[in-house]
Amino acid sequence: MQNQDVLQLFEDYLKNEKKASANTLSSYLRDIRQFGEYLDLHAEVSILDADEETVQSYVNWLKNNGKSVATVSRCIASLKNLYAFLCLRQHLNLNPAAHLVTDKNVQKLPQILTSKEVELLLEQPECVDAKGYRDRAMLELLYATGMRVTELIDLNLSDVNIDAGVIRCESRGKERYIPMYPAAIKALGEYIELVRPQMLALPDEEALFVNVSGERMSRQGFWKIIKYYQKKAKIEKDITPHTLRHSFAAHLLENGADIHSIQEMLGHSDISSTQVYSHLVKKQLKDVYNKAHPRA
Repeated sequence: MQNQDVLQLFEDYLKNEKKASANTLSSYLRDIRQFGEYLDLHAEVSILDADEETVQSYVNWLKNNGKSVATVSRCIASLKNLYAFLCLRQHLNLNPAAHLVTDKNVQKLPQILTSKEVELLLEQPECVDAKGYRDRAMLELLYATGMRVTELIDLNLSDVNIDAGVIRCESRGKERYIPMYPAAIKALGEYIELVRPQMLALPDEEALFVNVSGERMSRQGFWKIIKYYQKKAKIEKDITPHTLRHSFAAHLLENGADIHSIQEMLGHSDISSTQVYSHLVKKQLKDVYNKAHPRA
């Protein structure tokens, strides 16, 4: 079996059985393609023929070429998942990645915005035209719900319940309902009633948020929007759609929300993914203490 065939089988498995997110799928496939290229150039063996020594040599090659601990760890995870799949499907008897060990990495805490920075960012879209109404609704909704950007752009009009003040979000085969604060409800209601009908390319378009062509907004399109308003707000931090998700979680935790409720709203299957925000809040409190306490 050729490397390309292995890649296709693995992609089908991730999509159809593991229900992997678009980001996970992209990362795994990119890592495996790079691994295949390494094997072609340096080992002259296929993915199926690589042994434990060859796989470890690849990991060493990544380290020697200046890849970060986080990048190497992710590549190891990709290889472990690939070879576990190949063994599961009986394409291999032995897993050459079974004994790979990731280096201990100091957990990098996510960057968040302060409450003032969030307010500044949300104030930037001006409701003087269709784009302004749409952009304000998108930014308010992202901060109100902590959604992933893929979840935001995948929303359909039918997922919105303005009267109840909730959004239905479906991701990775699971659905959850997330409440919205009044300003987000107002911004979203105005967009739906006043703007969206005028922007649609086709009257039966299901997408909640559409681009200037009247079709569903893309990840890249929203990325450009958030970068534009970061620059307009003159915020020096590097803001991504995920920055608002992190800020949503951290601000809820700071204001007394329990971690299990935050986990449910974020759609985390594992509580450990949510607990990073506890570490973040504790670090911020420590920083404030060190700066403010006269004997610190």
